[in-house]
Amino acid sequence: MKVTDFGIYVHWPFCAARCPYCDFNAYADQSFDPTDWKRAFLLQLDHSAAETGGRKCRSVFFGGGTPSLMPPDLVGAVIERIDQHWQLATDAEITLEANPSSSDAAQFTGYRAGGVNRLSIGVQSLRNRDLAALGRLHTAEEARAAVVLASEIFPRVSLDLIYGRQNQSLEDWEAELREALQWGSDHLSLYQLTIEEGTAFGERLKSGRLDGLPDGDLAAEMQLKAIEICGDSGYHQYEISNYSRPGGESRHNLIYWRCHDYLGIGPGAHGRISVADRRAATETHLSPSQWLSRVMRTGSGESCRRWLSASEQAEEYLMMSLRLAEGVDLARYSGLNGQELCAERIAELERQGLLRRTADRLNATAGGSLVLNSVLSTLLH
Repeated sequence: MKVTDFGIYVHWPFCAARCPYCDFNAYADQSFDPTDWKRAFLLQLDHSAAETGGRKCRSVFFGGGTPSLMPPDLVGAVIERIDQHWQLATDAEITLEANPSSSDAAQFTGYRAGGVNRLSIGVQSLRNRDLAALGRLHTAEEARAAVVLASEIFPRVSLDLIYGRQNQSLEDWEAELREALQWGSDHLSLYQLTIEEGTAFGERLKSGRLDGLPDGDLAAEMQLKAIEICGDSGYHQYEISNYSRPGGESRHNLIYWRCHDYLGIGPGAHGRISVADRRAATETHLSPSQWLSRVMRTGSGESCRRWLSASEQAEEYLMMSLRLAEGVDLARYSGLNGQELCAERIAELERQGLLRRTADRLNATAGGSLVLNSVLSTLLH
């Protein structure tokens, strides 16, 4: 299938402090030289344009790390260079992730002036005790103030919340979510707290110092409660962890989940690009200093490029699209893979109430979305 949508992800690796649950490529370091980073991002964009220029860019996403530590003029320069090389679509979505601390919020007006039209705010919790446990540097009061300010400046605002936290009850989660919904943002990302190896929380769990985590049943109840409350408030669950009002879906993330093309710019960024009828998975150097040095010397921080086989593309498409409410386009899957999914396995998962099949699409049910890894394992293996 011809890949149509195209986006650009820009990774900013620096944070004021590293959260104990975070396993992203992020570093607690504010000693960066913004002039060097501006030059490096622009050099990388120039280099990438030689290969992918001429396509229309439909979305830009500044992620991290903490992109709200970026000087607004740096953000504006990156957006301007992207427009020069890829001609931003008239309705392009340009998102920047932000923390709700007062120092970050002070830059909101500058980001809007530079071209950002959607802010994704990492609220995470509206309980000060839980924010402290999560290692967040803002308070619930700062989060509320940041959302109000952002809503006055940006046409679109998204909120991130984490559930399944230590000693969190179902009633607490419901009350917190209902309060967040009152702010009227057009998009919510609701993530279950996951404990990853290599993080501070991972080490605490190993040593028995991370108590109060919910069991699987309670975590599932929290997700189902979120689906119910958001649905009653006019938000549809268009992806397992994401809810929006009609038209408020994250266009950039839909590029990922629909397996379209995107450039990955910055330390540790991944990409998927189509070149001459082949599709490549790209990676960049993880170390900020190594990425910066490499770009300054060669124009590119890419560390790895692997051409994906047709079966790999089909598997990736299945894994990503089954997360979406719109589900899997079975014709697209079979076109990539050269054969259809096993009808007997689909039928068995339907009997278990985990999948729903129509003539041309395959969707996970609410129950199936709770055990999606198991569903995928059955379909693929």
